Order: sequence, then C-alpha cells, then structure tokens
Amino acid sequence: MASQTESLGHDSDKPRRIIVVGSSNVDFIMKMSRLPQRGETITNATFLQTFGGKGANQAYAAAQAGGEVYFVNCVGDDRYGPAIVENLQPVGVNTRFVFTSPGVASGTALVMIGGDGDNYLSVAPGANYELNRSHIDQVRALIADSAMIVLQCEILADTFDYVVELASQQRRPILLNLAPARAVTESSLQRVTYLILNESEAEFLCGFPIESFELAARAAESLRARGPRVVLITLGSQGVCLSSGGEAVHVPAFAVTAVDATAAGDSFCGALATCLVEDQPLIDAVRFASAAAAICVTRLGAQPSIPSRQETRQFLRDRSRP
Repeated sequence: MASQTESLGHDSDKPRRIIVVGSSNVDFIMKMSRLPQRGETITNATFLQTFGGKGANQAYAAAQAGGEVYFVNCVGDDRYGPAIVENLQPVGVNTRFVFTSPGVASGTALVMIGGDGDNYLSVAPGANYELNRSHIDQVRALIADSAMIVLQCEILADTFDYVVELASQQRRPILLNLAPARAVTESSLQRVTYLILNESEAEFLCGFPIESFELAARAAESLRARGPRVVLITLGSQGVCLSSGGEAVHVPAFAVTAVDATAAGDSFCGALATCLVEDQPLIDAVRFASAAAAICVTRLGAQPSIPSRQETRQFLRDRSRP
C-alpha cells in the first residue's frame, strides 16, 4: 500500500492531460450580511453574476493550477451557453468537447451568501442533464490518452457510470468528488482511485456523523475498504483527513477570513488533480490544494475566486516564513 508521503504517480511517457466530465452553470449571487430565515426577506444584498458548476469550476481550477485540461459538458442554446464556454478559455481549458443542446437552457444556480461565507445554493441542471453516452463515445480516444479523469455528481447517473466504466477499461486514474452527495453503485466506487468528499458527503456514504478527526479517519478507512485507493475528507477550517494506507494523516487548514465558500471544494479538487498528474508527492499535493482552497474562500464568486498557480505558490511561501 502507498504511504501518504510517496507519489501515486503515472508513467512518465504518458500525457498529463486531465479530462473533467461534469456540469457548468451561470451563477446568480446575492451577498448579504446574514442568510435569511424561513419566510424572511433580506433587502440589503449585493448582486453578482458569475460562472460556476462543479465540473466547470474544477476544470478552471486545474487549468489555473497549471494543468492541461479538457472539459466535457453540455450547455444550452441560450445566451448563456457561449458565455460559459468563453469564460473557460482564457485560463487554458480546452472546450472542444463542450456540446450544445438545442431547445434547452444552460445550467443555472441561485446562490445566497451570508456574512460569514456560508451559503444557500439551488441548481437547475438544464443542459447538464443532456450529457449522455453518445457524447462520451466521442471522447473515448481522449479518455484513453489522458492522465486522469475527474468527476462530480452533477450529471446523470447513467452518464457518470459510463465514464467510470470507460476510464476503468483504459486503466485511467479516476478522481471522484462526491458532490453533491448522491448514491453511486459499488461497482463505480470500486473503480475510483481518489475519492474526495466533505463531512456531510462522508456521512451520506458511511451512515454516521463526522464530528471529529477520529471519526473522519474511521470513515476514510471504511470507504477505502470499498475500493478507492486514496480517500480525502475535507473538514473545512479543521483541514483534511488523508487516508492512503496505514494511519490516517491530518493536514491542517490555512487560517484565513472567509468571504464565500462556494468553490472552495472545487478549487481543492482541481488543484489536487494537477499536482497528482505532475507526480508530486501526495502530501505536497494536498497542501497545495488546501492553499488554493484557502485563497478561494477569501473572494466572492465561484470561478473568479479560483487562484492561479503563481498565487498559490506565493501563498505557500508566505505561510512557510517564520
């Protein structure tokens, strides 16, 4: 079994291409001093329109971290579809396989953010649920020639399982962020290489609340027994529980003042994927991903908050100084 300090790398003669298969959204954000109670109206909010969706966010984050990234997705033929695509291109995400579904709206998210950075989120999947096996068949060669496949749970279950099946057949590493929490087949879970989830998502899979690091370690070990080679449970300001064999390791979080936690997990996953395909040691990859997530929560919005590789490296240098 691999230790947390060694590299879980890939053959040096293989491409370092990351394929992200997932969702994209246009985000309508209201930032307010506090989140409303049921039936209450808050009238002093600040409005912001940005782009999000867990798949698009993770593709954006992986590219920002320096990765070669292809994004596989469906957008609608409304006015937001082209804008979603165009927003990914300046950071280097290859959008060749972002398909357009006629007569369907692009994915949409409504986000309310309180003064402490916590949020309410509602998503209308729209064209994201149009992504199907026929689209995935068009990227078979891309999957076969990739270093890692990154997945979340904002596409149809059948499409999700099909991607996992094809990636497994090609012996490509799979990084799954189980977000939002959703039941996955044991067959698909067994094929996952890296499983990343937060406390509530871990509770969903394991059946008990994650109220301490010890419980997180117990959950991570039980999940590894179901197939994933590496399990990372993100614990917010308490850091990350990392299990890849032997005793679980606690990776502390970086102390920052949170403004908006919307894309923190996506920043973590995208940055981690890039580090892993670069054959960085696992513990170093997790620290870099944690730094990217820490920067992200200090900014408003999803993709606009995701830091570049240079920003994250500088953050780590600054935090390492006495």
